[in-house]
Amino acid sequence: MTPATKTILVCDDDQGMRETIAAILGRDYRVLTVASGEAALTLLRQEEVDVMLQDVRLPGISGFDVLRIVKENYSLVECIMISAINEVETAVQAMKHGAYHYITKNFDYDELRSLVRNACERQDLNRQVMTLSAQVAEQSDREFHLGPSKQVREIIDMVHKVAKLSATVLILGESGTGKELLARLLHRESGRGDAPFIAVNMSAIPNELVESTLFGHERGAFTGALKLQLGKFELASGGTLFLDEIGDMRLDLQAKLLRAIQEGEIERVGGPKPIRTNFRLIVATNVDLEKAVREGRFREDLYYRINVIPIRMPPLRERVEDLPELARLFLERYRVKFRKPVRGLSDSALKILASYWWPGNIRELENLIERLVAVSDREFITDEDLPMDYHLAKFEATPVNGDALFQDACDTFERNFLLRALEKKDWNVTATARHLGIPLSTLKHKMTRLELSGLAKKLRNA
Repeated sequence: MTPATKTILVCDDDQGMRETIAAILGRDYRVLTVASGEAALTLLRQEEVDVMLQDVRLPGISGFDVLRIVKENYSLVECIMISAINEVETAVQAMKHGAYHYITKNFDYDELRSLVRNACERQDLNRQVMTLSAQVAEQSDREFHLGPSKQVREIIDMVHKVAKLSATVLILGESGTGKELLARLLHRESGRGDAPFIAVNMSAIPNELVESTLFGHERGAFTGALKLQLGKFELASGGTLFLDEIGDMRLDLQAKLLRAIQEGEIERVGGPKPIRTNFRLIVATNVDLEKAVREGRFREDLYYRINVIPIRMPPLRERVEDLPELARLFLERYRVKFRKPVRGLSDSALKILASYWWPGNIRELENLIERLVAVSDREFITDEDLPMDYHLAKFEATPVNGDALFQDACDTFERNFLLRALEKKDWNVTATARHLGIPLSTLKHKMTRLELSGLAKKLRNA
């Protein structure tokens, strides 16, 4: 955000003072002026104000009452109090009520400009902290997905062993396997759970912004650096820094990261001195780092620094026994979110999902369940609701000859056709046979062969 986009509100009953301040700040900021506290509060309901300069003594509502109301209702607005005389007691009271600063009306012009600029920078930092807090709150219900598989039990055992250590953890695994969720679990179990968890996806940051995003920058460090910005390393102070897709990090920044790990300090871009850091580092990647080291794309010394405690997240196809529990978890989440009557997935649907190879892993499964729940108005999701790709995966995974493959495809079509017909007739087999124009014995035979009899009984009793 540039200074030109910042809005400054001047509240003073002295017209000359309002005009003077507007003239000093008008070149760099959008300046609004009012003559009373009541007018200031009215304008605050209409405009997005960043910094407010207000007289201590105002007609009507007092300056301190205005300050109190502003801080209670517009907490991000930084307030600078102005007084005709320099009184220590007044200054203390202003700061006690939440004012950013206190100045007298015989202020120096450059001093005022500097003060407003610093107030704007502080407001930006507070806004950034609030944004990060909102992101953490948004992720609070996203937990590591447990399951009965041996792989998951081994991972949880490892978490219990290493969570409270300060050693760096390297999480390996394909995209969508839940690497960030595992990192959050490590953070919660580490004893730093009340401290920040700062997640950075290295592949999502433009190259030219990576360094300032991670390490921060000083005002004036480069063109466009109009204010101080704290980097992710500083924001993670006392907590956990999670660097996802670290295999995509530039070589020159790998050297800076190595120093941050080894020396426990970082340097902002354009900064005059090193800054001490205190954070738990967790990194993740879907890249083969050993291969990247051999090819010169990843520093060998950094690889050994981060590969202290490696944890491999298995792809979903290697933990298929967890799939029913994961599917039920996602179904419940989106059933509540979308207020749908869906209660579960049929055994046939789960069987088809278990045969799929899940290139997108758990993320793909969650997206699929979300889509199925969103468009469903029935109590159970069955195999007929699944996209054709998932049906085809079953055929491709089965080593059969061409005739058998064709028969499987025909059976799948016939099964889905009968499911729709039965559902239309409320699972009344006799009425369905009459509707289809086939003998009742034929329909019962087909239902037995296609494993529909048990499903029909289950749905009738649901």
